Amino acid sequence: MRATRQQRILVVEDDHKTAELVRLYLQRAGYWVDTVYDGTLALEKAQQEGFDLIVLDIMLPGRDGLSVCRQIRQESDIPIIMLTAKVLESDRLQGFDSGADDYVVKPFSPRELVARVQAILRRSSRDELFSGPAEVTHGKLTVDFRAGEVRVAENELHLTPTEFRILAAMVREPGKVFSRGELIEKALGLDYRGFDRTLDVHILNLRRKLKAADPSADRYIKTVYGMGYKFEVSG
Repeated sequence: MRATRQQRILVVEDDHKTAELVRLYLQRAGYWVDTVYDGTLALEKAQQEGFDLIVLDIMLPGRDGLSVCRQIRQESDIPIIMLTAKVLESDRLQGFDSGADDYVVKPFSPRELVARVQAILRRSSRDELFSGPAEVTHGKLTVDFRAGEVRVAENELHLTPTEFRILAAMVREPGKVFSRGELIEKALGLDYRGFDRTLDVHILNLRRKLKAADPSADRYIKTVYGMGYKFEVSG
């Protein structure tokens, strides 16, 4: 599937061969692509030019990808896909906590990366999660869909865009059990292809942030073993 309009993507990768391969595949999919090879220049370009998505390597000269991601996330909700050779769950948590929307482990299939880019950009253009009441409150938790904010016991949670969408999807339908595939599609825009661990890490990070705001707040997200997750209204 080709992009319906020429959206702009910034590829940040210090390995020139990998950067060129990603650029070629994204251009074939119809995107306009710029490539840079260090974190300092990537941050400057992201701040000065308008991009629709960033593909960001973690290990970079000048400024590492996690630092770049954190800085961009303070200023923008632009989708960010991390590229990394690190495979531990703790590494994924660190990447998502920095504000990444998705996480692709090297070596990777360029076709899979393009599919993830397309899916996230489709997700970014949809607004079904934002139809309905502008604000929903359950107990101490309030989700403000218009402002894109979440508060627990009057404490504002600093969620990534993906974490917000996961919570928003469940809050809209409390008590419903969402399969991993459903939440992945709603939050990341991805057709379900077995990305269970990506979702589980997002859920883990979301629970941690809820609990940090209020020790009792992590109870809202319940695991339904063998089925998925649900938002539990009652304690």
